[in-house]
Amino acid sequence: MTPPGELDAAALTPGSLGAGAPARAGGPAAGRLGRARPWLVPAAAALLTLLLAAVGAGTSGRLANGGYFASGTESARADRLLADRFGAGAPDLVLLVRAEGGVDSERAQEEGLRLTRRLADSAGVASVRSYWTGEDAQLRAEDGTAALVTADLAGADRDAARTAETLVPRLTGGHGALTVSATGPAWVSVEAKRYSGADLVRAELVAAPLTLLLLVLALRSLVAALVPLLIGAVSVVGTIAVLRLLTYAMPVSVFAMNLTSALGFGLAVDYGLFLVTRYREELRDGRPVEAAVRRTARRAGRTVLVSACAVALSMSALLVLPLSFLRSMACAGMAVALFSAAAATVLVPPVLALLGTRIDRWDPLRALRRGRAAGPPRPDSPFWRRVARTVTRRPLWFGLACAAVLLLMASPFAHVRFGLSDDRVLPAGSEAHRTADAIRAGFAAPADRTLAIVLPDVDPARDAAALWAYERDVSDQRSVRSVGWARSGAGAGSGKGAVLLVAGAREPYTRAAQDLVRTLRALPGPPGEHLVTGRAALLADTKDAVRARLPLAAGIAAAATWAMLFVLTGSVVLPLKALLIGALSLGTSFGVLVFGFQDEHLRPVVGDFTSTGTVEMTMPLLLFAIAFGLAIDYEIFLLSRVREHYLLTGDNRGAVVEGVARTGRLVTTGALAVAVVTGALVTSGVTQLKLLGTGLATAVLVDAVLVRGVLVPAYLTVAGRLNWWAPGWVARLHGRFRARLASERGR
Repeated sequence: MTPPGELDAAALTPGSLGAGAPARAGGPAAGRLGRARPWLVPAAAALLTLLLAAVGAGTSGRLANGGYFASGTESARADRLLADRFGAGAPDLVLLVRAEGGVDSERAQEEGLRLTRRLADSAGVASVRSYWTGEDAQLRAEDGTAALVTADLAGADRDAARTAETLVPRLTGGHGALTVSATGPAWVSVEAKRYSGADLVRAELVAAPLTLLLLVLALRSLVAALVPLLIGAVSVVGTIAVLRLLTYAMPVSVFAMNLTSALGFGLAVDYGLFLVTRYREELRDGRPVEAAVRRTARRAGRTVLVSACAVALSMSALLVLPLSFLRSMACAGMAVALFSAAAATVLVPPVLALLGTRIDRWDPLRALRRGRAAGPPRPDSPFWRRVARTVTRRPLWFGLACAAVLLLMASPFAHVRFGLSDDRVLPAGSEAHRTADAIRAGFAAPADRTLAIVLPDVDPARDAAALWAYERDVSDQRSVRSVGWARSGAGAGSGKGAVLLVAGAREPYTRAAQDLVRTLRALPGPPGEHLVTGRAALLADTKDAVRARLPLAAGIAAAATWAMLFVLTGSVVLPLKALLIGALSLGTSFGVLVFGFQDEHLRPVVGDFTSTGTVEMTMPLLLFAIAFGLAIDYEIFLLSRVREHYLLTGDNRGAVVEGVARTGRLVTTGALAVAVVTGALVTSGVTQLKLLGTGLATAVLVDAVLVRGVLVPAYLTVAGRLNWWAPGWVARLHGRFRARLASERGR
């Protein structure tokens, strides 16, 4: 009998309702190695794992924060001009300096200048601005008790973070009459790496024992449960090594290690569980160990590879989005999914050959089962069979009710407000977060509310009248708190070009701040072009850039998913159903993110975090790519069993019941395993990781329970024979393709 999630190639000719003979297939190389000398593969894997651990040992030092803004936009161009021509780009490091007796006292001025010179003379520092050098009065706090010293650091984000990691401990703390604390993107990156590293260890300590308990409950054997856990451990080590290699090709986020380790562990456990379940089913059917391993490697192994391809193809859609953070996460996620599948398909068969029938030993919870039958569980689930029978008796009613529940859960996403990552993703007690909060509260023009209008073509002397008239027009706009020329612009009378700094009255993520950006860009200016940048402008441009590429990304994900499911089922209807229901399912996790983090209703559940009243805009995109791939994974598991039984009997309702009964326990256990390891991210102190952990855990559980248990069976029952429809020429093309594939596998 075909295992859950496996498609019998010969039986899946579209348009045919008769049973097809199983195709002969040659197993993967791992299966042949496992049959020859099964100990060789585990031994080689152990050595390779040690090597990968050595490769991945320095990964965290090569990670950095950033990549959340779109490139090639007006604000990005303005930022480059600010940094290259005017030396006024957004600083990498910001020092908040508090002074006894005020920053204008003689002692504070002396020690402030000394601190400024010390920072400017440090290795890796490109330029420094300080209140005590007289460059900008806005660097002084409104009450005069504190001032700012800012620095641009040389190199890319990763280099700037390394410089900050060396400088900040030497510069912060007490310096005579001064007390110094630090913030800025470079120091946020350092602290994010520190917190996420500690969170990774804690999450693994939480996830590993919970996953083992879950597997023991599902498999009723400690030996069987340890096999998927072993694959998960190997996958985590390999994942970290993969990230290390990726850092040589592109910048990789500090949060990539947490997310991809959780994803790799969850997928590997899921795949290992699937292979172990298939192997035990083969033994239960009376096959000898060698035959059981061979069939497991040949048939279930292919399904694992198809599942990994589904996740990888879904992640690939992020590659077309103009954010380097998402591109690096896409590459990492694709590599991790394929590595997890390779680890499972290569390592599990020889391990199973070594264990033989001992796979069913040691059920530590046997005494708690209250007289239930010992040994491995039956291949179908009585509970899910009852659920399927109930749903298929009234499919329309249950389907509509389930869809209504999903829409209700998704409804908060209708009022989503997108923001960008900043220091507030860190715990409130972190130095970067505390310092930035103090700057926001104590300074008249906090950096995140300041817009810079770059006028690269004006001559400050020749166009002085036009510049002052433009300054007056800008200051008259709603939501403008104050305006002033940057010292390198008209006020200094230096060179060509000028920069007007505009302090907004609202947070950069508000509608008023976004409207101000559009107003300033539409406002007629002095001769030449005028470019607007600042945090509000970066957000507006990034949203526009993502919105422009989003149809292409969605099209790639949809086309890849449709093609994969068509090849597997021969139906043109089922892939469309999978796309629509998958989107509805993922909407629930998006709604939970808004409800829980933007609206702050999940604080008692997920722990404390700082809300900005927004959802970081890259998170739903990343969540969609990962969760959609997992949803298609579960879709493959269910449809294969339904299709197989339908071809054998022609009974659509019976096929749906049988498919749910045969896959319900496997899908639910696999989803719980993924939910445990990704949900462990909720324990993180970093808001982005909390958000991703909550979203992924919600997505897989909703998909495994409500969607696969209720909505999909209801739809399949209502659609009947239409499920398997394809135009005649498409059916013939698919039939020839499957026949050729079966012939090649039979050689």
